Amino acid sequence: MNLHILGICGTFMGSLAQLAKALGHRVSGSDAGVYPPMSDQLLAAGIELTQGFDPSGIPDDTDLVIVGNAMSRGNPSVEYVLDRGIPYTSGPQWLGQYVLQGRWVLAVAGTHGKTTTSSMLAWILEYAGMEPGYLIGGVPENFEVSARLGGSPFFVIEADEYDTAFFDKRSKFVHYQPRTLIMNNLEFDHADIFPDLAAIERQFHHLVRTVPSSGRIIRPMSEEVLGRVLEQGCWTPVETTGGLDQNGEGADWCWQVVEADGSAFRIRFDQQDYSVQWALTGLHNVQNAAAAMAAARHVGVTPDISAEALSAFQSVKRRMERVNPGAAVSVFDDFAHHPTAIATTLEGARAGLNKTGKGRLIAVLEPRSNTMKLGHHRDGLARSVAAADEVFWFQPPGLDWSLQPVADACAMPAHVVSEVDALLSQISLLAHPGDQIVVMSNGGFQNVPRRLAAALAGESNN
Repeated sequence: MNLHILGICGTFMGSLAQLAKALGHRVSGSDAGVYPPMSDQLLAAGIELTQGFDPSGIPDDTDLVIVGNAMSRGNPSVEYVLDRGIPYTSGPQWLGQYVLQGRWVLAVAGTHGKTTTSSMLAWILEYAGMEPGYLIGGVPENFEVSARLGGSPFFVIEADEYDTAFFDKRSKFVHYQPRTLIMNNLEFDHADIFPDLAAIERQFHHLVRTVPSSGRIIRPMSEEVLGRVLEQGCWTPVETTGGLDQNGEGADWCWQVVEADGSAFRIRFDQQDYSVQWALTGLHNVQNAAAAMAAARHVGVTPDISAEALSAFQSVKRRMERVNPGAAVSVFDDFAHHPTAIATTLEGARAGLNKTGKGRLIAVLEPRSNTMKLGHHRDGLARSVAAADEVFWFQPPGLDWSLQPVADACAMPAHVVSEVDALLSQISLLAHPGDQIVVMSNGGFQNVPRRLAAALAGESNN
C-alpha cells in the first residue's frame, strides 16, 4: 500500500511511519517542520519527505493518507484530500488496525510518566527475551529508537489522552484495545481540548471499557481521581501500587526507597522483596518501576527478572538526560512541563544533591505547552520549584501573560529572561562546580541545555 502521512515529523507519526515502512508499505510524508532528529531517522528508513503542506507533496498514486492530530481544516493538504475523496484515516486508528490487531497490547496511560514507564516495560520484556514491539513518545536509551515492530505478540505503547484527529475527537488511546493497562495518574491538562478534569476522566473510562475481563489494570492506590474513573464501571481485575512510606502498605506492589533519592529501592510483592539499584532518581520513577513490574508479570515475567532488568535500565532521552557527563557543573535536559512533573523532577534532583552535601540546584524553565499558554497551572508554578535554590523563567514569545508574578512568588531567587543569549550568559556567571542545572521544556527550547553546557565549558577553559 502507498501511504502518505500528514504531520510526519512528530514523535508519534514519525514512529508510526517507520513501523509502516517495516511492514513493507511505501511511505512518504509532509510536515511544516522537517528537521533532525526525526527527519534523519525517516530519511535513513527510505521515507520521502516534503517540507510544507502544498498538495503537490502528496503522490498521485497514494492509496491512503494518514492524518496527524496537528492537522486541521483549512490546511491545504487536508482540503485537497477531502475535495478529491482520497481515503484517509488517523494515526491511532491505522496503528490499531494494522499493527496492534491480534497482538497483546500493554498500554501506559496517565498525565505523567507515560514515556518513562513505557520504556521501562519494553526494556523488561526485552531483557526477559520476549522481543516486544513498541511505540514510545521518546527514545529509550536501552534501544536508541522510538518504535519497532518486534518479534513476538507483545507490543508496548504509550497511550496518550490527546484527541485523535480533526475528524475524531476521542482520545488516541481508545484505538489501542490493551490487554494490560497501566494508569499512572490523572490531573487536569490539555486545556486546549478539555474543559475540565471530568472530561478527561470520561475519556479514561472509555479506555477502561476496552480492557477485557481477562486483562489487567494497574494503578497507584493513592490516586483518588483514578478511583473515580474505575467507579464508573470496571470489568477487569485491578492491581495496585503504593509506597510503604506513603500509606501504601495495602497495595499489591509496595515500594520502599533504600536511598532517599530513589537510586536504590525495594519492591514487595506476594510477601517477597526485590531490590533495584539503578541510574534514575525520584520517587515518581520508583512508582513507575512498580507499575512496570506489575505489567510485566501479567505477561509472564517474574519479579526477580524485572528487578534485574530495571537495574540495567538507562532512562529515556530528555528525561533528566545529562548532556555534559564529567563536567564540573552538571546540566540536565528534561521534558517536564506540568507543575507536578516539575516538582517531582526537582525533588529527585534535590535528593541526589543532598547525598553529596554540596552544590546548588538551579532550575531553568520554559512554559510553552498549550495549557500553559492558556494560563492554566500558572498559580502552581512557584510552588513547583520549591526544591530549587535558584530559578530562571524563560518568557517565550507565544506566552501572552507575564512570568514576573510567578518569579515574585518564588521562595528562592527567581529571574525572568526573554532572550536565550542573556539566559546563557547569566547562568554561566552564576554556576559553580558541583551545581546541578535542570533545564525543563516540552519543546526544543533553542537547544538551551547543550548550548549552556558549551558555554560553561568555555568559561572553565578560560
